[in-house]
Amino acid sequence: MNSSRKADLKALVAAAVLFAVLFGLLQAEIIGPFWELNLVLIGINVILATSLNMINGYTGQFSIGHAGFLAVGAYVGAIMTVKLGFGIVPALVAGTVAAGFLGFLIGLPTLRLNGDYLAIATLGLGEIIRICILNIDYVGGAAGLMGIPRLTTFPMVFWIMIAILFFIKNFKNSAHGRACLAIRENEIAADTMGIDTTKYKVMAFTLGAAFAGTAGVLFSHYFFIAHPASFTFMRSFDILTMVVLGGLGSMTGSVTGAIVLTFISAALSDFPQWRMIIYSVAMIVLMLYRPQGLFGSKEFSIRMFRSLKMGGKKA
Repeated sequence: MNSSRKADLKALVAAAVLFAVLFGLLQAEIIGPFWELNLVLIGINVILATSLNMINGYTGQFSIGHAGFLAVGAYVGAIMTVKLGFGIVPALVAGTVAAGFLGFLIGLPTLRLNGDYLAIATLGLGEIIRICILNIDYVGGAAGLMGIPRLTTFPMVFWIMIAILFFIKNFKNSAHGRACLAIRENEIAADTMGIDTTKYKVMAFTLGAAFAGTAGVLFSHYFFIAHPASFTFMRSFDILTMVVLGGLGSMTGSVTGAIVLTFISAALSDFPQWRMIIYSVAMIVLMLYRPQGLFGSKEFSIRMFRSLKMGGKKA
């Protein structure tokens, strides 16, 4: 068994232990309904942050319309269960495929753009999706699609999150992931070396959009409603903040960013007016003192912790 497989096995065992502890605390009602809700939100936000990191972190693009794909997944999944009478599994498949397909269609023309131009295009895309939903009576229009059954559970969110994290980790270490990283570092050089830059940018964009769709299905089937107000630009900004806080290109950084900001939001639930102020102050401080994010482009590991500890002793 190679070192990569051993690391995956250790991570899976750690995830199983963490799940057993959290699920036991939930069953014993030591963790109440409020924090159970926030555990589910953490799982959904981790999926959103790591999927956006595939686009912004691994390929070096700048997408700020991720909430649009979240909305597509939420509404398509809700249509499958509320309108068509299917269960949660077909809804998850449909929401994931629909968001991924839309990401593919949008990615082909827009990913030829770079930097600010791509950011503006993806921002416009997210708003177009939301405005279209507002004007479709079949899905409730401005009132939202209500009566969605609560089919999302904490175990479901947890293990789907773990599966997606393992997929993204293996994607990064594959030939496809290496090509995406090469594009991030220097797109012209990557193109000169024979890497099909458009193909790999569209691939990362499609996968990121698809996983956002998965998160959308989980979201709408936990909160009973899919409402256009849940998928505004500010939602995209929240997801982007999680990625930047953790470090662009770091999957464990995105996970950390999602956990930290979800807990901050939960802690400030009685003071919603302070949430964006604290977000903004945190981003200013981060950009001043650690512009690369908490982890930069590196992944957290025991080896990193030991090296930091040894560095502290030497100092």
